[in-house]
Order: sequence, then C-alpha cells, then structure tokens
Amino acid sequence: MTVKGNQKTLHRQIQSQFQGKRHIPFVAMDHEIGHGRNITWTLRAKQAPEHIREAWIGTSWIVEMTADGIRDGKPFRATHLFLTSLRTTPEALLQLVRDRWSIEGWHWIRDTQLHEDAHRYRGNGAGAMATLRTAAMNLLRLGGFQSIRAGMQAVMHDIKALLAMVQQQPEPNP
Repeated sequence: MTVKGNQKTLHRQIQSQFQGKRHIPFVAMDHEIGHGRNITWTLRAKQAPEHIREAWIGTSWIVEMTADGIRDGKPFRATHLFLTSLRTTPEALLQLVRDRWSIEGWHWIRDTQLHEDAHRYRGNGAGAMATLRTAAMNLLRLGGFQSIRAGMQAVMHDIKALLAMVQQQPEPNP
C-alpha cells in the first residue's frame, strides 16, 4: 500500500524509520537509462515496527523507494513510502514497486490530462470512453508528441491533423 502525505501520522512514522544512521537491512538498486531519463532507483526496506504492525494488521515490511537522477534534462528526485505484507527479496520488491509506478504514471496522465476521474459514465459508457482515451493517447504518441497536453493542443481544433494521425502507420519494430 502506498502511504501518502495525507496519512500524516503513518507517513511520519515510516519516514522516521529511514532517517539518520538507522540500520536498513534490505537494500536493492537499479539503474535506468533511456526515454530522456537517467535514474537510479533505490529501495530500502525493514521489518515494520510493532506499533505499525499492530495498527496495520498483516504488514510485514515498511519500504522507502527513491528515484534520483535526470529526467528530460532536469534533476529529478521522488521518494515514496509503502507498507507491504509481501515477504520476498528486496530485488523482487523493487521490481514490483517499479511496475506499480509505471501503471500509476499511465493513470496520472489519464487523470491530469484527460480528466478521467471527473467523468461519471456508467455501464458500457465507462468502458467506451476509456477505450477512446487510450486510443487518443496512443495516437498522440504515434504522432510524435512527447507530451499529451502539447499533442491535444496541437490537434484540438485541427480536424485534418487529427485525421492524418488516425491514418498514420506505426514504424515496424526492428
């Protein structure tokens, strides 16, 4: 479970466990270069203290995940805290968190750029609109736009450009 800042007490309790010179028994790192990024991912985990295990039944680990480096030519640092009941290796946990972040990144774009969470479609309408939003995002990426916002602004009032993107064929994978 991701622990966000709106869970002030829990966030502070977990954060304090990773500050100073405390012993952190489980550490895993990975490095990613590509897509305009040069990021080092560092996962630090330790057994959840008793007071957290009592309040959050089933919790076995507290986790701090940091992504640090360069993204789109700018310095980048993000730290997230987690609770988990999984008992696995730090490397496996690192991969699971990174996989979750990639999904969250996709949903963040859908919500901030396409305002998906504001829609109140029901039944088949919800699925149909989600399909159209996915198609729009993929068309903008296929059209060479790195930014969904920039792509939407470029074609929003240009039906010819929009239709040209629909007819565009993807490059074959080598």
